[in-house]
Amino acid sequence: MLAKLKQLSADEEAAIEAAALEARYGQLEPQDIITFSIGRFGLQGLGAVSSFGADSAVLLHMIARIDPALQVIFLDTGKHFGETLQYRDALAADFGLRNITVFEPLPAALAQRDPGGDLHKSSTDACCNIRKVEPMARAVEPLAAWFTGRKRFQAATRNGLPVFEAVGPRIRINPLAKWTTADLAAYMREHQLRENPLVAYGYLSIGCFPCTQPVKEGEDARSGRWAGQAKTECGIHLSDLDHSLTASSL
Repeated sequence: MLAKLKQLSADEEAAIEAAALEARYGQLEPQDIITFSIGRFGLQGLGAVSSFGADSAVLLHMIARIDPALQVIFLDTGKHFGETLQYRDALAADFGLRNITVFEPLPAALAQRDPGGDLHKSSTDACCNIRKVEPMARAVEPLAAWFTGRKRFQAATRNGLPVFEAVGPRIRINPLAKWTTADLAAYMREHQLRENPLVAYGYLSIGCFPCTQPVKEGEDARSGRWAGQAKTECGIHLSDLDHSLTASSL
């Protein structure tokens, strides 16, 4: 009697697919990765998450040239710099992006956990969970895959970043993973892209204003985020997101 084959879970299938995609397409140029991914997952199953931060213009410009109708997800934490919100609107106009969707924290969660808007002072993790991780989970829940602008050079925690990776049953795609600061700068110059105005003041990785500082000379690009703390990621790129995606509230 033949043994029954084990049925793979959705998470296992995604992990196998991500590994196969990485092996076959991970060395392509970013534009080719974007084009392939749109064909593979379709506009209904794919999105891009952008913070409209220091170098967000590069990935967004590539996407706009390939298909400006692709959904671009923006997490409005309620704590962004005013310059970031202005930059978001300016890039949307520059590139003709037609499908920017904004996700905000749940009002009930803010009322219960952060009524004074100062939760970041006592727990940056809890603040990020309410203002970023949970909204991110809602944003990508209908999708099969999404793009990020993460790069390997940004921090030691990203040194081994693949282009294709699994997050639970979904695929996360990092088209710019292997690009360097020189690559980004050259692309910005070649296409005369608008720069986030905060970069001129030393903000090389831009998050919420209470937890973001200018980067000191010689430090990595993300050293200004949660300076003085062991925290290096808000959680939307870590297992916290997968936990939120499987929460009963979704």
